[in-house]
Amino acid sequence: MIRLLSSALLTTIPTFAAIAADAPLPTTPSAVVSAAPAQAWRVIADEDLLVMTVADGKRVVIQIAPAFAPRHVANIRALASAHWWDGTSINRVQDNYVVQWGDATEKKPLPGGLTPTTSADYVRPLTNVRLAITPFPYADPYAPATGFVDGWPMAMDGDAAWLPHCYGYVGVGRNMAPDAGTGAELYTVIGQPPRQLDRNIAVVGRVIEGMANLSSLPRGSGDLGFYTAGERKVPIVSVRLASDLPAADRPHFQVMDVASPSFAAYLKLRANRKDDFYIRPAGGVDLCNAPVPIRATPPVKARR
Repeated sequence: MIRLLSSALLTTIPTFAAIAADAPLPTTPSAVVSAAPAQAWRVIADEDLLVMTVADGKRVVIQIAPAFAPRHVANIRALASAHWWDGTSINRVQDNYVVQWGDATEKKPLPGGLTPTTSADYVRPLTNVRLAITPFPYADPYAPATGFVDGWPMAMDGDAAWLPHCYGYVGVGRNMAPDAGTGAELYTVIGQPPRQLDRNIAVVGRVIEGMANLSSLPRGSGDLGFYTAGERKVPIVSVRLASDLPAADRPHFQVMDVASPSFAAYLKLRANRKDDFYIRPAGGVDLCNAPVPIRATPPVKARR
């Protein structure tokens, strides 16, 4: 059974425990994020972080979403554990669209044990969404209903739910249907959110660190932005699950709790800016322009 949170959370700015009673409430989304108390944040598990190192030691960290794409994510974890992406490359950079990576030869053997996927894996039955949904109160042109679940934006239609193609979100490349991709060929959105791809390709995660290391790459001159023979593909040095890295090398991140008063205040201000800079509040915001805040955190020191 899905429990919907009260929409009142989205219509009032709550008082923050971290702000003194006589201090003014934050007037910008970034101020809300800075003032959010510790209880407004949730730790992202190590096994849900994919750490990709590209040329010159640059790092990209991807949060994967097993609750929304379980079979694709299981394959991605298996590929990372097998070090399959090591020595592959970024092969496509299409302006205002995507950066794509994988095996340019399409001949590298895949590790055993990968799970077959189908177009049914592009969505999740709402009956499988066991967590509370924080509703999004603004109309969406691509879905009858939208909201947030466990730190992720979600679009819904009847009994199905899916992750949207927002900036920085990661999808699985595929050939023509019924092929749904293994997870070996991945891409991330680097432009206007191509929401027309929703439910046509599996979205499996989002880049949460190092996005500039992808979006700033030279654009490919071939069809669809693929690098041609005369252009240098960007080498991928390694891809690892954070849980497979030595403890000292693991990145640590937290995502804002979408059921928290802090997120309600943040969401209201994303739609209704009226601070010193803004003249007219927009009165609304689209799903991809209200990214759930994520922050890097130092590792927790073990107690002696």
